[in-house]
Amino acid sequence: MTDVLRRLITPRWLGALVLAVLFAVASYHLGFWQYHRYEAKVERNTLLDDHYAADPVALDTVLTSEPVPPSQEWTRVEVTGEYVGGPLLVRGRPNNSVVGFEELAVLAPDDGGTPVLVNRGWVAPSDSGASVLPQVDPLPTGTVTVLGWVRPSESSRGDVAPGAEQIRSVSVADAATALDTTLRPGVVRMEEEALPDGSAPPRPEPLEPPDRSLGVNLAYAYQWWMFMGLGFLLVVLGVRREERLANPDRYPPKAKKVRIWDEEDE
Repeated sequence: MTDVLRRLITPRWLGALVLAVLFAVASYHLGFWQYHRYEAKVERNTLLDDHYAADPVALDTVLTSEPVPPSQEWTRVEVTGEYVGGPLLVRGRPNNSVVGFEELAVLAPDDGGTPVLVNRGWVAPSDSGASVLPQVDPLPTGTVTVLGWVRPSESSRGDVAPGAEQIRSVSVADAATALDTTLRPGVVRMEEEALPDGSAPPRPEPLEPPDRSLGVNLAYAYQWWMFMGLGFLLVVLGVRREERLANPDRYPPKAKKVRIWDEEDE
């Protein structure tokens, strides 16, 4: 053991030991990075459990002139008003594993508050390809009541001009520019829509439910933490092997085990 320790403190193996330490530190932090991603998904599911199927509240209690706080995401809201802008299409949006468009419209609440952007659902791509916009049903006229969930605005993808027929993300800023209007800093993702008589007007295909899977982040975290000792193990094995090769007399090879069928062959 003393010879092994003496060989370990040589510059070559000290350098390897430093690399093992760096790898262990990196594995430690990568493990916690994956674990924090797992915790974020657990918190997301807890939020969905609290908000997704809860009784709806008035829009003004959640979505005002301030961006949607994380604690209020997926809050179920109900708002009555009239559509005053749209439809506006968002391209490149997947739904049930098919890429198409999402339809946005501007709803002006009956109480006279600032209009809100409503994501009415998903539209299949045109048979002529993604470069041709699909045909969509006209927006319902008159008063409608929208039930849905509050979502934060996505980041702007830029390059949007007034009068644009499509944008690249569900961005309130891009939609406001394209439709030349003022909007609240959030989006209502529509669940249901009703006319005054209780009937439902034509609408796009509903968006698929939010992802609730926890993924493999927790398993990855445990894997990274298990890797912390891998570098040290390789150093120890390397030093022992070098010591054995340098001193064959001190470490004679083990006698080969004779198997029964080998004896029969002799």
